[in-house]
Formats: sequence, structure tokens, C-alpha cells
Amino acid sequence: MATKKKRDYKKEYARDHASRKAKVARAKRNAANRKLQPGDGNEVDHLVPLSKGGTNTRKNLRVVSRTANRKKGSRISARKRK
Repeated sequence: MATKKKRDYKKEYARDHASRKAKVARAKRNAANRKLQPGDGNEVDHLVPLSKGGTNTRKNLRVVSRTANRKKGSRISARKRK
């Protein structure tokens, strides 16, 4: 069984607070999250995941159901591939 990798919070904080560009990207993510209603079962999804070189631009974000977002995982969305 694979062990779960521990998150490096110091590294994440440094990444998200390092530059003006990082702060703007974090603010965009937060703005998208504010549009969601708690408990409605929806989440913000990146069409191209951040881990695959995606960005936090509005064109790369969409609201999807929690189930769909978990099912997609870190794959690139079919909608973006076209």
C-alpha cells in the first residue's frame, strides 16, 4: 500500500505568498470559491490542473459537482483538449 505524502505547508505558503503574481493567482482562486454556496455540492475545477501547468485564469476555471471533480482528478478536461 502506498503511503500518503505529507504536505509541506511552509513550501505552499512560500509559493502562494512569494510574488505579486502568486498573490493575484491566490486571490482569483478565492474569488471563484466565494461564488460557491456552502453545502451545494459544487467545487471550482481547473480545466488544465495546476500540476499539469494550468493557471488560475478565469478561462481555466469552472464550477462542477464535487463528484465530477473527484472523478476527473488531475487529468486535463476533455472540454479543454478540443
